[in-house]
Formats: sequence, C-alpha cells, structure tokens
Amino acid sequence: QVQLQESGPGLVKPSQTLSLTCTVSGGSITTAYYFWNWIRQPPGKGLEWMGSIGYNGGTAYSPSLKSRTSFSRDTSKNQFTLQLSSVTPEDTAGYFCAREVEVFGSRSGVDYWGKGTLVTAPS
Repeated sequence: QVQLQESGPGLVKPSQTLSLTCTVSGGSITTAYYFWNWIRQPPGKGLEWMGSIGYNGGTAYSPSLKSRTSFSRDTSKNQFTLQLSSVTPEDTAGYFCAREVEVFGSRSGVDYWGKGTLVTAPS
C-alpha cells in the first residue's frame, strides 16, 4: 500500500519561501511511470494543480505558478519537495502530494493522495 505524507511548517510569513516535503512509503519515487504531484486547495475554493516531478526527475509546472515554484527530490529518502517563493496570503491553502501514473503516454489521474497539510500565510 502506497502512502504519502506531507510535512513542513504550517505558518509562513509573507514574502518568505514555503517548503514542504512529501515522504513516500510502499513504493519508490523512481519507479516508472509514476509522477508525483503537488496540488493545493485554498479555503472555500477548488483544487489547483501546482506541478509534478516524474520518476526520471523531470519536472512540470503550472504556468501560473512556474515563476515561484521549484521541485526537487531525494531518492535516498524517497522524498520529493516543493518550494514556493514570495508567499502572499493568497497562498494560504491545504497542500497535498499525490501520485499519478502514466499509461500509454497519458496521465491516468491520481491514485494515491497524502492527507494534506494546511499552510497559512497571514496578512
């Protein structure tokens, strides 16, 4: 059973960088053809895909967040990380990591989610 667990500070001051780590158990982040996503949900709003890092280390970013977002991974710890710079109160959200598989060249949707962590950037 694959499990994902987000970790990081729950409070980030405006203009600082938000850093979150997702620890994966029950499966390797380097196994083809899995992609490891970051998804967020502001209070009262819908889900927003932030981007992903793939089994081969390749990254993809949401165009709206690309200038502020960076993904990395530590394969020895089976972890991947999110950094979001220049945080504003609008970045207050529940942040989730999630696994997605690619089948015949197409993403098939998320099959495992972390429980999520609330990050607040106060005004």
